[in-house]
Amino acid sequence: MECKSGSDSSKVAYTITVSKNGGANFTTITAAVNSIPTTNDQWIKISVSPGTYQEQVQVYNKQCIVLEGQDRSTTTITYGAHASTQESITFDVFADNFVARGITFENSYNRPLTPYVKQAPAVALRAFGDKHAYYSCGFLGYQDTLWDQQGRHYFSFCYIEGTVDFIFGSGQSVYKRCHMKVTGSGYITAQGRSSAQDQSGYVFIKCRVLGTGLVALGRAYGPFSRVIFMNSYFENVIAPQGWSIWGQTGHENDVTYAEVNCAGPGADTSKRVPWVKKLSGTELRQYEREVFIDQEGWIAKLP
Repeated sequence: MECKSGSDSSKVAYTITVSKNGGANFTTITAAVNSIPTTNDQWIKISVSPGTYQEQVQVYNKQCIVLEGQDRSTTTITYGAHASTQESITFDVFADNFVARGITFENSYNRPLTPYVKQAPAVALRAFGDKHAYYSCGFLGYQDTLWDQQGRHYFSFCYIEGTVDFIFGSGQSVYKRCHMKVTGSGYITAQGRSSAQDQSGYVFIKCRVLGTGLVALGRAYGPFSRVIFMNSYFENVIAPQGWSIWGQTGHENDVTYAEVNCAGPGADTSKRVPWVKKLSGTELRQYEREVFIDQEGWIAKLP
């Protein structure tokens, strides 16, 4: 569905305000989301005042929403559920056409990291839907921080923190100029591409990996898992082997893992697993944003 634009240059039909301290349309983000009808086809902005909002939010089948905070350092949505992957989600977007700006999504379970605390799924945000864009947002968690599950997604100037599989799922996504902070030993990505025809994959362009601990760039969550880092900088937190086939032994030639023009102390590829791909210039072209997720130019049309 194509979202309709308002009459002004911002393309937003109207704005709903949220403030914990009153003086706005609502005091919770959940109430603001619930006020939008499921039949909505216009861009609606939810403007969130600075503060920490402790709630689990579900955006189910409600399209054309722009969620905007002042900035990610002052505006946070947080919750600490961790019983299961599905039940742990702090902010769940199960809809197409969603934009977030200047806001942090957190699952507070085991943050700050405490040794010997039970390892459990703790999802800060799930992106399940087509045409999502996240600008200058934060995603904080321990395990399974960002469930990039399905659809075309664009992350720009975002900060993503975690330890184990902290970007996972089967999304078709581009991460540009994002920072990934490692807070322990584990894996950055667990991408779940299921077949050679599956369009999904994660592409990181001009990103930075920093932090403490030692991680692999990814492990195969599906037999055709696909993750590419291009023109990125790795601090000394990348395990020498770089990648893990995990439970997909026998599919080493089917996965697409590549590091292209990366730099930094963690970018030494001399001890990488032998099945890392060497991509030609023609092959790399398909992973540029305009080709991989934005063939229709939908990103430029966002409010």
